[in-house]
Amino acid sequence: MKDMPHQLDTVLSELAELQARATQSLRAVVSAGGKIDPEALERHQHAAHALSWLATYAQSLRQLAAWSGRVGGEIEGLIAQIGFGEYLTQIAGGIPMSQTEFARLSDLGLDWRPSDAARALMAGNTPEARARLAALMADAQGSATFGATGLDEDLEMIRDQFRRWTDDKVVPHAHGWHLRDELIPLDIIAELAGLGVFGLTIPEEFGGLGLSKAAMVVVSEELSRGYIGVGSLGTRSEIAAELILTGGTDAQKAHWLPRLASGEILPTAVFTEPNTGSDLGSLRTRAVRNGDSWTITGSKTWITHAARTHVMTLLARTDPDTADYRGLSMFLAEKTPGTDADPFPTPGMTGGEIEVLGYRGMKEYELGFDGFQVKNQNLLGGATGQGFKQLMQTFESARIQTAARAIGVAQNALELGLRYALDRKQFGKPLIAFPRVADKLAMMAVEIAIARQLTYFSAWEKDHGRRCDLEAGMAKLLGARVAWASADNALQIHGGNGFALEYPISRVLCDARILNIFEGAAEIQAQVIARRLLG
Repeated sequence: MKDMPHQLDTVLSELAELQARATQSLRAVVSAGGKIDPEALERHQHAAHALSWLATYAQSLRQLAAWSGRVGGEIEGLIAQIGFGEYLTQIAGGIPMSQTEFARLSDLGLDWRPSDAARALMAGNTPEARARLAALMADAQGSATFGATGLDEDLEMIRDQFRRWTDDKVVPHAHGWHLRDELIPLDIIAELAGLGVFGLTIPEEFGGLGLSKAAMVVVSEELSRGYIGVGSLGTRSEIAAELILTGGTDAQKAHWLPRLASGEILPTAVFTEPNTGSDLGSLRTRAVRNGDSWTITGSKTWITHAARTHVMTLLARTDPDTADYRGLSMFLAEKTPGTDADPFPTPGMTGGEIEVLGYRGMKEYELGFDGFQVKNQNLLGGATGQGFKQLMQTFESARIQTAARAIGVAQNALELGLRYALDRKQFGKPLIAFPRVADKLAMMAVEIAIARQLTYFSAWEKDHGRRCDLEAGMAKLLGARVAWASADNALQIHGGNGFALEYPISRVLCDARILNIFEGAAEIQAQVIARRLLG
């Protein structure tokens, strides 16, 4: 692999040309009169999603190449070698979109004949390379990441701080919280507030730390490595703060942001409704103006951490004559935090818990609103009809943060699988000595590194003021698949014990499954990416 840098440049150019041909081929099929025909795009959904996955792999390999050029070391070299070998082979033969669905170039009417440079890289994912990587991982088992991250010293200091805190305060208790279906203890939330998690990216002028989205990614990754519920607590404040920063009035920013940053108030996002799912434009919960307040009527579902929170970012229809996104408005709806005995004491509001497989630390709820009152001053931005636009402005950050949570869950699975493979003996030797076990661990490390670099890149783009909805969507799409694959493979390494509730990997498997659904299901995410690529 002495010529790898030159090979990488050649192959990345080759992939860019392949993606351009794929985009042109699909555009010809789904266009009418020079514009994309939504019905045609839906009819050719598999091909559209094949394009999304091809583009995601191309961008992932660009970031893997950039990372390998910044860092050195044997582990890093093996990750790059195996990663390029595997992903190029999948591009040629079929990219797994799910366990039974594959994105193939033939779906796009293409036939790719890899260049000599590409073929040389495709040969890099050898049994020997995977065995060597697994051996190096075994030697470095105390590390939470395998291979340098390529981040600067300040971000690594933040990572180290939150890694140690998570190992001390979360890891010993997470599985018990899950098994008992308990809310994350309030003292943990108070410590997170003290660490600045809820105000991480809120500007200093509003009481936050004013840190970058990259810092948010690192913190989310490490907290989720301990327990996805803890990592997701910050998401609530991140979404609420982003809504207020981008869409709120000066008075709303001054009032709400310092209280969010300090953890004085906890927010929840109240968007989804029964029978709407990802189709937010068809929401039916309505808000009617009555003097100085709005009366909310309707139902919401899959509302995370609803009982404990103080304020809801609530999306409702203020224009009854509309049936799409244009009639929606966003409210900062205040409520009283509930107790176990009375979870929803605020007048005009009721709720019931949805029991779930995983992602349990904050609980999920169905909510009902009947005569619920919101002050007019809490209409976000002070104008109606802006709710969907305001929400769209948060999607980049939300998906970057979700990708970071996925990386943390995947890393947790890898660590559990590696520890078990080293400790468990079969036929007189540790499990890691068996090639297919070692292969699973090596490929987990490779894919986590790829997803991590794609996520860091999307955060870097956001921090530099560039539009990154495409990159953020790709990071979320790939990260969720990697988390599920890592959890599934780590459970397989555990064998029958992995199916026992007492083993933490059983929890990680349940937690990983939600990542392909929330913040944009994988199918919706792929559709959004395709539409962006087609223009």
